[in-house]
Amino acid sequence: MASTNDLKNGMVLNIDGQLWTVIEFQHVKPGKGPAFVRTKLKNVTSGKTLDKTFNAGVKVDTANVDKRTMQYLYNDGSDYIFMDGDTYDQISVSPDVVGDAAKYLLENQDALVARHDGNVLFIELPASVVLEITYTEPGLQGDRSTGGTKPATVETGAEIQVPLFLETGTKIKVDTRDGSYLGRVN
Repeated sequence: MASTNDLKNGMVLNIDGQLWTVIEFQHVKPGKGPAFVRTKLKNVTSGKTLDKTFNAGVKVDTANVDKRTMQYLYNDGSDYIFMDGDTYDQISVSPDVVGDAAKYLLENQDALVARHDGNVLFIELPASVVLEITYTEPGLQGDRSTGGTKPATVETGAEIQVPLFLETGTKIKVDTRDGSYLGRVN
C-alpha cells in the first residue's frame, strides 16, 4: 500500500484486480476544497489508457513488479528467450507480451523485463537502437536534398522510413517507441 502523495511515473498500481502503470500524475490544490491527484494510467496487459482522479492522501494498492535488465538470446520459433545476467536463469516470453518491441530486438541485446508473480508483464527496450539497413532502393544522383524519404528494411525485418541518400549496409539509429529514423552511426 502507498499513498497517492507517493505516486511516481512507472509505478504499478493494482486497481480492481488489474495492473496499471502510472504514465503521468499531477498534484492539484484548488483554492477551494480538498487537494487531489490527477493521473494518467496505462493498463499493463491491454495497453489502454485511463484518466483517473484520486483524493490526496488516499491509500492505493501497489503491485510488486520486478524490473530487471535481461539479455535477449533468441527466438525458439514460438517464444522469445531472455536470460538474467546475474543468475543465468532463462525465461521464455510470448510474442503477445513482446509486441512491437520484436521489430527492434537483436540477439544479445539488453532489455528491461518487468515481472509480477512470475508472469512477464512487458518488455521495455532502450529509447534507441542501432540497426543495419539490409535492403533499400538505391538513391539516384541528385537525391541529396532534404525532406525526401524512402522505405528501408533493417536487420530485424522492420521497415522504416529513411532519407533518400542512405544505402544498404548503412548503420542507423532508430527510435524504439515510434520506429522513426534518428541518424546515421559510423
